[in-house]
Amino acid sequence: MRTTILLVLLSMILIVGGDAAAKFLGTQGFDPVFLAWARFALAAVVVAPFAGLQKSDLTQVTDWRILLRALLIVGGITCILTALKTEDMATVFGGFFVGPIVAYGLSAILLKEQISWTRSGLLGLSFLGVLIVVRPGFGMTAGMGFAILAGCFHGAYLVATRWLAGEIQPRFLLISQLVVGAIVLAPFAIGPLPAITTSAAILIGISAMGSAIGNLILVLVNRTTPANVIAPLIYSQLIVATVLGVAVFGDWPDGATLIGLLIIGGAGVASVWFAGRGR
Repeated sequence: MRTTILLVLLSMILIVGGDAAAKFLGTQGFDPVFLAWARFALAAVVVAPFAGLQKSDLTQVTDWRILLRALLIVGGITCILTALKTEDMATVFGGFFVGPIVAYGLSAILLKEQISWTRSGLLGLSFLGVLIVVRPGFGMTAGMGFAILAGCFHGAYLVATRWLAGEIQPRFLLISQLVVGAIVLAPFAIGPLPAITTSAAILIGISAMGSAIGNLILVLVNRTTPANVIAPLIYSQLIVATVLGVAVFGDWPDGATLIGLLIIGGAGVASVWFAGRGR
């Protein structure tokens, strides 16, 4: 369990770091859809030579389950990058945390994985925290709508990853989502762009590789760990997002948002603790 926690924490740091790089690029005038496409395309080019793909892997290209999983992560990344363009990181990830709730519920319904009253109650508490952060009906912005949609996509993606991880090689799961993302987003990524300077190119690389490596780690962990155990660990993104938001962008959460984030984070930590004890 300890190794699983450390691996998922590393994954979250890499993924949120990639999102922070994309947010900074957004402030420089880069379109979120282009950034999402660049993330998938660049990572595909870098990862492909090391993926060790074989001819037998190509027979899986048309598997609708693989395509569905890839489209879920494409939707999640595009939505969260869109949200980050106008909202601060901590608030976006607060709304994004409907994801673990979606993953927990879908894993129980579709994968028949075990649930418990304790962890279900804690996830319900975290949902209250999400509502405090998002404040539906009280000035909720379009950006926060995209953050919630990103969480729904990502929660379903986690379950799809768990569904396929036992029978599909991690390298193929990773490269398939990268290639599908690059192809699907390409028509929407064409348009006028700011000058791509050396610093912008470096940030695009950080965004792409942080996401790719972070998601590969998640795939590897999913091969041996139930989705409803991994889901609460995703809450570590809140801490990383809040710290990076303050350190890089100077975005301090307001009082209500901070309370919501503390509720979400506290419920997530408690869920991890109970998960480690089989409850």
